[in-house]
Amino acid sequence: MSAEAAIFNRPPVAVPSRLLMSGNEAVARAIWEAGVRVAAAYPGTPATEMLEYVATYPEIYAEWSVNEKVSLEVAFGAAMAGSRSFCAMKHVGMNVASDALMTMTLTGVAAGLVIAIADDVGLSSSQNEQDSRFWGRFAHVPILEPADSQEAHDFALAAFELSERFETPVILRMTTRICHVKGLVKLGQRNERPVAGFHKDVGRWVMVPSAAGRRLPMMFERERRLRAEAEVSALNVIEAGSDRRVGFVTSGPAYMHVRESFPDAPVFKLGLSFPVPFDSVREFAKQCDTLVVVEEVEPLIETELKAQGISVSGKDILPQSGELSPQVLKPAIARLLGEALPESAKAAPMPVFPRPPTMCVACPHLGVYYTLSQLRNVTISGDIGCYTLGFGQPWNALDACISMGASMGMALGLDKGRSEGEEKQKIVAVIGDSTFLHMGMQGLLDIVYNRGNVTVLLLDNRAVGMTGGQDNPGNGRDIHGKEAPRVDFATLVKALGVREERVHVVDAYELPVLLRTLRDETRIPEPSVIITSQPCVLIKDYHALKPYTVIDDKCTGCGNCVDVGCPAIHVTRRERVTKASGREVDLAFVRIESAACTGCGLCLKPCAPDAIVHVDTLAMPIKVIRKS
Repeated sequence: MSAEAAIFNRPPVAVPSRLLMSGNEAVARAIWEAGVRVAAAYPGTPATEMLEYVATYPEIYAEWSVNEKVSLEVAFGAAMAGSRSFCAMKHVGMNVASDALMTMTLTGVAAGLVIAIADDVGLSSSQNEQDSRFWGRFAHVPILEPADSQEAHDFALAAFELSERFETPVILRMTTRICHVKGLVKLGQRNERPVAGFHKDVGRWVMVPSAAGRRLPMMFERERRLRAEAEVSALNVIEAGSDRRVGFVTSGPAYMHVRESFPDAPVFKLGLSFPVPFDSVREFAKQCDTLVVVEEVEPLIETELKAQGISVSGKDILPQSGELSPQVLKPAIARLLGEALPESAKAAPMPVFPRPPTMCVACPHLGVYYTLSQLRNVTISGDIGCYTLGFGQPWNALDACISMGASMGMALGLDKGRSEGEEKQKIVAVIGDSTFLHMGMQGLLDIVYNRGNVTVLLLDNRAVGMTGGQDNPGNGRDIHGKEAPRVDFATLVKALGVREERVHVVDAYELPVLLRTLRDETRIPEPSVIITSQPCVLIKDYHALKPYTVIDDKCTGCGNCVDVGCPAIHVTRRERVTKASGREVDLAFVRIESAACTGCGLCLKPCAPDAIVHVDTLAMPIKVIRKS
């Protein structure tokens, strides 16, 4: 079956010369056309789909690695062996992979290695908005920035040529806007390439200090040649304009915003944005009265141009966060020119009804956070995943979250750094299965080794849930859905030193058992692990049961089921009543959206009046109604 047929799950047919593709799809297609043999990644929005599409091409070995560092090391190993390789991650993933990157920039590569880093400009789904273009400067490697799907395809191909010509890893800097917006892409065919094989060279591949010292001058010489390349590269384009009052230096999706906002202005579009072609920009500046750098998000190019003595504006008139859309650019340039603001800048934004994120109906994390919300004197250290939403309503059961795997170290620090008056404060760390395998194991080992008084909730839902339910070593399937070895979390945490008596596997829907286990373990001053085991409701491992409904006449408005946080439960009316004691109580009468309910039964456990029953129970005599 052809790659195209594999993507669209249909018999092989004549392939159109152009297809509507997202940037992620376009990169994947280019990876196949470039003759890549090995690709690896760890899921992370907005980069996830790149490897998912790559995996549909049978000519390419593709894997979900346990974290971004490992994925880059796999790709680098393949490049050492003489095979073109590819690695993808979101921006914060390079923080994890950078240890490997900062040395392979010295060794260089034997075959093409392209690293796609997807920045989340505007914070759509990330804990920060860091600018991955810094890695080009830090690691002395070139940065390519596509502005649409066609360029994502073309620049990925160009990146391999550049990588092999200069024997260096090349970073393809994507953003959420490029990753997910679709455009027509002209396709090519696969270019099969011979595999050179690994050639032993201790002075190059074994980076002890003496060898690394000898490679440093080569790295700087490579950057000098790259700067000369940037001056003549076809990836950098000057577009003349009739309105010379303001000229723009820009790259990536910001170019699209500039061109939409100022169609008649001169523009220097940087496709190869590092190294910056200083001489070309200096010549371009002569075409306009004022030069403005439009870049998302940090003032990297602006700072470098100013250091070269080139007069530019940039972040002095533009924001340093978020996308630089026409709604942002037009008012900023109007102020720069002393013109009246455009009408669009004066209009107040349309109010939008707030829709805070929540967990799915029947999500196994719901019961975990409902249970945590019932505990007193507890500090909860959280992690990255769907379960991060536990910080919000109605649970309010998460106190800290910064990065992948950090829940472990933070929990130990909270334990060791507590004041003398906080002896009774319980420390709980919450982490998902994939995050635990990504970067959490070392933290748990540190807790055990340093005798931390921490209770760990390891939420095993058998998927990388937040990025779309991808497989991982915890569910026994590889990226193609084929059977693979499955990690036994109970055995693993015991191997890390947690005593057998302190390891418990609990059904995430059994709230009484979960509450009792949590209370018991948080009272014991040593490391313990509670593994909650139920599959994510969005993967094939989950099997829906008979839905529930509410008997209106029996609902007392206690609202306990609402506190579980299931989106299938809706409050129909609220009342405030005064008890005989004179205390005022708020009541919340509910109904269950049976079409959404999957029958997990979480809402049954806290329902005081037994008003929740299976949908078909209403046809039976009331006397047989019981909790299941």
